[in-house]
Amino acid sequence: MPHEITTPYPRIGNLRFLLLLLGILIHLFAFPTPSLAQEIASDTTENLQEALEPTWPDDSLGRRTPRGTVDGFIDAVADEDYARAALYLNLDTTQQENQDGAMLARALQRMLDQRGRILPLSWLSDDPNGYQEDRIGPNLDRVGTATVEGESFDVFVEKTEGPEGGPIWLFSSQTVQRTPPLEEEVAAPITDKVLPSVLEENKWGGVPIGHWLAMLACAVVAYLIAWCITAVVTYLIRLGWRKAREEPTLGIIKAFALPIRLYLSVWILVVLGQQVGISIIVRQRFSEMTVIVGLVAVLLLLWRLVDAITNFSERRLIRRGNMAGISVALFLRRGAKIALIVLGTIAILDTLGFDVTTGLAALGIGGIALALGAQKTVENFVGSVTLIADQSIRVGDFCKVGETVGTVEQIGMRSTRIRTNERTIVTIPNGDFSSQRIENYAHRDRFLFNPVLRLRYDTTPDQIRSLLVTLRSILASQPKVAQDPRVRFTEIGNDSLNLEIFTYLLTSDINEFLQLKEELNLQMMEAVKVGGKGFALPTQALYLAGDKGNNEEKAPPKE
Repeated sequence: MPHEITTPYPRIGNLRFLLLLLGILIHLFAFPTPSLAQEIASDTTENLQEALEPTWPDDSLGRRTPRGTVDGFIDAVADEDYARAALYLNLDTTQQENQDGAMLARALQRMLDQRGRILPLSWLSDDPNGYQEDRIGPNLDRVGTATVEGESFDVFVEKTEGPEGGPIWLFSSQTVQRTPPLEEEVAAPITDKVLPSVLEENKWGGVPIGHWLAMLACAVVAYLIAWCITAVVTYLIRLGWRKAREEPTLGIIKAFALPIRLYLSVWILVVLGQQVGISIIVRQRFSEMTVIVGLVAVLLLLWRLVDAITNFSERRLIRRGNMAGISVALFLRRGAKIALIVLGTIAILDTLGFDVTTGLAALGIGGIALALGAQKTVENFVGSVTLIADQSIRVGDFCKVGETVGTVEQIGMRSTRIRTNERTIVTIPNGDFSSQRIENYAHRDRFLFNPVLRLRYDTTPDQIRSLLVTLRSILASQPKVAQDPRVRFTEIGNDSLNLEIFTYLLTSDINEFLQLKEELNLQMMEAVKVGGKGFALPTQALYLAGDKGNNEEKAPPKE
C-alpha cells in the first residue's frame, strides 16, 4: 500500500527564519546605524501593537489558527471526548442533524492511527490567516496525509467564520467525506496484533500503554538501523577512496557520520511508527521531539564541521609556526560555536511553541547598541585579520612600526605587543598597527656595507690609486662579499678626500654581519695606514689680521 512520506526536517518557515535571523545579525554588525535602530524599533512596536489588539474574541476551543485546531482535536481524542472532538470538524447540516459528529471524529482518529500522519505542531501555522504562500488557496492549510484504499491524499483544515466573527479553522469537509466510516472493516494494525491484552486495556493519556512502549522500541530499532547504514557507508567510502583515510577528508567524513545517523534514525522512526499502526496521539506527542532531534542533527553537523576545519587549519599553522593565525582560528571557532548555540536555542524554543518574536526584537536592538559600542573592537579584530592574512609580520620578527623598533612578541585579537631594545613592552592596537608603515628587518636577505673613508688632504693621487686597488682586493678576498663591489673616489670634501665603498654582505644573521663588518673595517684601516697619510679629522682654518682701528688723518677736524 503506497504512502506519502514527509521527511522530518524543519519546514521551510523554520529554515527561512534561521536565515533571516543570521542575516539580521550580520547586517547589524556590518552596518550599525541609528536610523536602522529607529526603523527596527518602530516596526517592532507596530507589530506588537497589532498582535495585542485582536478584532474578535478568543475561541474557547482554540480554533482561531490551524495549529490550535489540530492541537485541540488531538487533546480531545486523547481525553476520549469525541463530542468535543467533533467541534473541530466541518460538518454539513445533515451530519449535524443526525448527530454523527462523534462517530466521524472517532473515524478520523482511526484513519490517522492506521493510515495517516499529522505534521508536527511547530510546522503548522499559528496565524489566524494560515499560510498564504502554500498555493493551495487562502482558506485551506495542509496539516497531514492519509491513505485510503491505496490512494494517498492530503488532510486539510479550512477557514470558516465563527458565530462571533473572526476565523474558525476546522478539518475540511473534503477530509471528513474521505474518512472511512466506523462500520467499514479494516485490517488491524501490527501493534494491536502483537500487544498483549494487559497493555491494550491499560491506558495512559487516552492511549494503550503498549503504544507508548512500541514507540520507544521503534526509536531503538530506528537508531540501530541508522547506525548500521552509516557504518557500512562510511566503511565503503574509506575502502574505495584513498583520500577518505587522510586529513582533512577523514575529519569531514567523521563530522558527517553522527548527524546523518541521528537524522536518518528520525526519518526511520517516523516511517516505522506509521507502518506499525501506533496511535496518532503518541506519534503527535513524539513529533516535536523528532523535529528537535532533526534540528540538533543539523546544528551538530555544523559544530563538527567547524571543529574539523579549524583543527586541520591549526595543524598547518603550527607546522608553519604561525602562532597568530592559530589565535585567529581559535577565536573564529569560538564565535561560530556561540552563534550555533544561540541560533539552535532560538529554533528549539520556537519548535516547542514559545514566542521568540519579542526576544528577537530585544536582541536586534541590543545588537545595535553593542555594535555601536564595539566599533573599535571590531576595527581591531579586522586589523588583526589583515595582519595575519597579509603576513607583513610574524611573532619573533624584528621590525619598526612607526617610531617603535623592537621584536614582535604577540599578535592578539585586539593588539600587538612589541619588545623594544630598551626591553620595554609597547602595545599597539591592531587597527592602528595595520594602518602604519611597517619595516620588517626579519625578511632581509643581505646587509648593506656602505662605509665612507675620509682621507687627509695631503694624500697624493698615486697614494689614492694604490689604496683603491688594495681595498678592492680586500673585498674580493672575502667570500661573503657580493660580487663586483664598488670602491670609488667620489668626493673632494671640505676637509677630506672621500672614498666610498658600496656592496652587500651575503648573510641574514645580524651577528655574522657585525663580525664581517668588523673584520673588513680593521683590514681597511690597516690598508689606509700602510698606503696613505691616514684619516682626516674635521678641521677649521682661522685667519687673523691686524686691526689698526680708525684712520685719524681722515677723521673730521675737532672744533
